[in-house]
Amino acid sequence: MATARIPPINCLLSFEALARLRSVSQAADELSVTPSAVSHRIRQLESQLGLKLFERGDFSLTADGSAYLGQVRAAIKLLGQPPEAVPSPRMTQLRLAVTPTFSRQILLPKLALFRHAYPDVELILQVSIPLLNITAESADLELRYGHGAYPGLESKRVLSDEVFPVCSPEYLHEFGPFDGFDTAERVGRARLIRSPLEPWRTWFDACGIHLPEPREGSQFNDVGLMLDAAVAGFGVALSRSKLGMAWVDSGRLVRLSPRSVPSPYHHFICWKPGTLERWECAAFVDWLNEALTSS
Repeated sequence: MATARIPPINCLLSFEALARLRSVSQAADELSVTPSAVSHRIRQLESQLGLKLFERGDFSLTADGSAYLGQVRAAIKLLGQPPEAVPSPRMTQLRLAVTPTFSRQILLPKLALFRHAYPDVELILQVSIPLLNITAESADLELRYGHGAYPGLESKRVLSDEVFPVCSPEYLHEFGPFDGFDTAERVGRARLIRSPLEPWRTWFDACGIHLPEPREGSQFNDVGLMLDAAVAGFGVALSRSKLGMAWVDSGRLVRLSPRSVPSPYHHFICWKPGTLERWECAAFVDWLNEALTSS
């Protein structure tokens, strides 16, 4: 006989706490998680059981919820005693397509917080190409970089950024000073590193520089590679403030101007209609938005 799938313990603890306290915020405080985490765990539990456990108005229990609460409390009490071998619950997989530099510099340093809040979700990360929005495999959620308004997809902006010119200290010593890098004469003395991800037109327009987009010079379609090239002395790059923070803070690159200009491109998390009906997808979208808003 097949063994029934055991609901994750964090879902059961959230259910018991919410049934007892009848407050999402109080339950979240008691469990040291966010209110949205409690809500998503209840949705996950109801989805797995195929039952409605709470009335949505005041969090009073339904008949099924009352019956199940007794079983859960008995199980929690039993688990507090010397443990017996219990089969591990099957992990819920979530496929996420991400752009390379965003993944390394922004997402990965924060993922431990998501894993702590949702230990039963197994994240599968795959690389997508910025602007082209090409992924090797289909994904449940995609982090895209661009202007937004993607046909056939719903989306939420999760990160905006500013840009400014940077180069290596060695390049600045050899070819500088550039004194703000805000005139055609100063720009003309530098080799410009190009990238379709961050056109120089953004900086030129903000500074009133009447130069065309450069057509010569090294070009990269990844922000991290572009900044590494600047470190290697290829020339001056247009860095994003948040994505390029590690290069500037470490001293590998130096700013050529105290001025920052809003980038016309943003990061969006995208999904096909209906995807957020899956509790794990809705949980990740909420978590990512909160994580990036608070940083």
